Amino acid sequence: QVQLVESGGGLVQAGGSLRLSCAASGSIFRINAMGWYRQAPGKQRELVATITRGNTTTYADSVKGRFTISRDSAKNTVYLQMNSLKPEDTATYYCHLNRAFGIGTIDYWGQGTQVTVSP
Repeated sequence: QVQLVESGGGLVQAGGSLRLSCAASGSIFRINAMGWYRQAPGKQRELVATITRGNTTTYADSVKGRFTISRDSAKNTVYLQMNSLKPEDTATYYCHLNRAFGIGTIDYWGQGTQVTVSP
């Protein structure tokens, strides 16, 4: 089993910054990737950014140039630095971890942290 604990959400004005953290514990071996997804009210959950075991990063077009994902392998923690925040970034942000499981893979999710950006 894997536990993901997120922190760092909150209320910020447009143009401001926040940094989200996600600490993983438990069966944290054979990790393929970690990342962040978000879900706004009435919308589907969408990918924000991911980072693979080989440190390859992927970003949603809407956050490129504003958000940066990074990880500290020693602390089993992934971060999302969010700059130049916009009201449309308002959502619940979920940490995600994918790791090998048998001949396939398995996904884990955090409980979510709220990010609210005021105009």
